[in-house]
Amino acid sequence: MGYKAVKKILLAGVKTGIRYLSLYALSLENAQKRSADELKYIYKIIKLAVKNVKNDPIIKEERVRFNVIGRLELLPSDVLDKINDLVEFTKDHAGCFVNVLIMYDGQAEIVDAVKNIIKDGKKPEEINRVMIKNYLYTHDFPEVDYIIRTGMDDGARISGFLLWDASYAEFKFRNEFWPEYDEAMLLEDLNDYINRNRRKGK
Repeated sequence: MGYKAVKKILLAGVKTGIRYLSLYALSLENAQKRSADELKYIYKIIKLAVKNVKNDPIIKEERVRFNVIGRLELLPSDVLDKINDLVEFTKDHAGCFVNVLIMYDGQAEIVDAVKNIIKDGKKPEEINRVMIKNYLYTHDFPEVDYIIRTGMDDGARISGFLLWDASYAEFKFRNEFWPEYDEAMLLEDLNDYINRNRRKGK
């Protein structure tokens, strides 16, 4: 059901002109808390979703490019192979871009960026926002404009989602769970977004 919701929102996003769409598929923390049997089932769903995406005509028609980020080295090799196949399959597409977060955590992303900056021998005076961005998983993606979080009937949080890139993002929290989210809700949320006054720290 979650994958079907992704497909609906992807199609709606293309029609409304969304060029960059990021989807939180599996958090690192969530994966660490699940049992081996649960993870095995999740990985099966991921592989099935990748297969369905590759065979979906909309991907070629709309030139959708997929990028998958996170600590992917923690995935089983067969799952990682399927993901790499999808990325390779769409690498020349440039119609719209879909960023899928798997084994992802925003703090881990920043930690990994810092480690690689140190590994590359950068001097403290060289380090700035631009450099850090260039070392993030999302180095070739723009900052986040709008975050829509579903399933928030008990609070309002983003659970480590793209922490660096969400610095000046607008937020929308919904009680509905992701499988319930549809095109009508997306259009409602986009209308809410375009009517906001984005100050971006000013």
